[in-house]
Amino acid sequence: MSETNIFKVLSDSQRRAILEMLREGRLNAGEIAQRLQISSAALSYHLKLLKGADLVTEYKEKNFIYYEINSSVFDELIMWVKQFGGRKK
Repeated sequence: MSETNIFKVLSDSQRRAILEMLREGRLNAGEIAQRLQISSAALSYHLKLLKGADLVTEYKEKNFIYYEINSSVFDELIMWVKQFGGRKK
């Protein structure tokens, strides 16, 4: 996914809140929805966009699907942003 699309996904405060929660560790959809106090349909939409941008990964464990931050995408994004930093004279 391009940087433009990643920034578009990150522009929503609900999605940023999800990422902040996941920074603390993995969570399942029910835990995320409860903390944000949003419907499962709304959460599903946000998670779909986060997964589409590869910012979040999911995996099944027993009867639950857990979500985690995909830190490698953030590492790549940081490197991309750093190219615009100050230049030595």
